[in-house]
Amino acid sequence: MKQLIAFDLDGTLAESKQPLGEPMGQALAELLDVAHVAVISGGDWPQFEKQVASRLPDHADRSRLWLMPTTGTKLYTHRQGAWSAIYAELFDEETKARILAAFDASLEATGFVPEQTWGERIEDRGSQITFSALGQQAPINAKEHWDPDFAKRKIIQADLRGRLPGLSINMGGATSIDITREGVDKAYGLNKLSDESGIAIGDMIFIGDAIFPGGNDYPAKTMGMDTVRIRDPQETISVITGIVACLK
Repeated sequence: MKQLIAFDLDGTLAESKQPLGEPMGQALAELLDVAHVAVISGGDWPQFEKQVASRLPDHADRSRLWLMPTTGTKLYTHRQGAWSAIYAELFDEETKARILAAFDASLEATGFVPEQTWGERIEDRGSQITFSALGQQAPINAKEHWDPDFAKRKIIQADLRGRLPGLSINMGGATSIDITREGVDKAYGLNKLSDESGIAIGDMIFIGDAIFPGGNDYPAKTMGMDTVRIRDPQETISVITGIVACLK
């Protein structure tokens, strides 16, 4: 029987950058009654707090919840009534500057300049630099229609890989590309989670919407973890319901 269920966030537990819906919060609370739960995604802690931590019902067992912002380069747990960071691995200033320059060059070279943007397109998350094609505050409808088949971002991703050897470059969310240190992906984060929690990889399962080559959920599959690819949060609730029934 699995001891820990790990999830991607955007597109899996919630729509892009949106808070968990009440049914999802209730489903996760039921799952926390029977297993540990982890959420690993590219967003930073403020986004996790807004989308997940503040959206769980009061009775949810937060002591079993592991929140992993910036692709697992940060880990937060709930102890003694508060969330606190267990670790945070940050870029140095020289590397940050190199990444930002590469983004500027890549976007000019590939020609992907949207007609409209909402907010900043590049965000420094400390341990990760994230590019959001339409801006950090873009509405869901615009994001869903910009690159539904990942074709645009695959071109940008390939160009960035040529400019930034030694760094990990993966697609995430609806319009984003995440850059982390080499070897830092969800497999890295999930291995760190295993070390911190004491739960073996074989006793975990990962659920996400981007479990395909080039998707930022795919490393969970390549590391040998059991995975379930879903289409949207509604399907995730159905999967959680099945898991809870099996574990009770």
